[in-house]
Amino acid sequence: MKSEDTILAAIAGFVDTLSFVALFGLFTAHVTGNFVLIGAAVAGFGQDILLKLIVFPAFIGGVVVSSLLVRSLSGRHTRQGARLLHAVQAALMFGFCLAGVWATPLDHPHSVPAIVAGVVGALAMGVQNAHPKLIQRRGVPNTVMTGNVTQAILDVIDMLSADAPDSVRAAARTRFAQMMPAIAAFAIGAMAGALGFRYLGFWVLLVPACALVALALTTGEHERAALPGST
Repeated sequence: MKSEDTILAAIAGFVDTLSFVALFGLFTAHVTGNFVLIGAAVAGFGQDILLKLIVFPAFIGGVVVSSLLVRSLSGRHTRQGARLLHAVQAALMFGFCLAGVWATPLDHPHSVPAIVAGVVGALAMGVQNAHPKLIQRRGVPNTVMTGNVTQAILDVIDMLSADAPDSVRAAARTRFAQMMPAIAAFAIGAMAGALGFRYLGFWVLLVPACALVALALTTGEHERAALPGST
């Protein structure tokens, strides 16, 4: 699916922003952001470090589970790996939604409901972060946009440079066209996640959960249609 990275980028921005505003500054997708917050807390410039420490093993667990699931597929079924990971992440996203609703109202980051919600959310986003590493395909990173934004800026410079060879400008235009939808989707998803949580609470996580279900049902359809003997 050509729009897969765009949808996943929107999901990453949506979920990461929602978890940040709902779970006391917790990042579930951009896990390295938690390192910054933990470092600040260690030096006395922040607080509520426990939740961020607990969800890191959960994020690792999401990556490990994804790897084990993909490796368990036989050679003739490896093309189903993307669908499987989308389905697993969808299930976890529904779990994140329900855990968040159960935890509401959240009044303390060290409460069991808050920790459960953060753990399930980190598991879900661990799966998404592992996905492009396990399923090799052409695409752009969709969970953290720093590298994409950097490359997009460099591509703009190449496109505007009068002394750049035509081949360099053409490659820059191609990359830019590939990356901008994901960058824009991440930004829009981030705003939607924050606004959605303000008005709907954790129920708004049904949106990315349903989007993942749609990806699980449709990803790879064009490859299967091209297989010999397919109908």
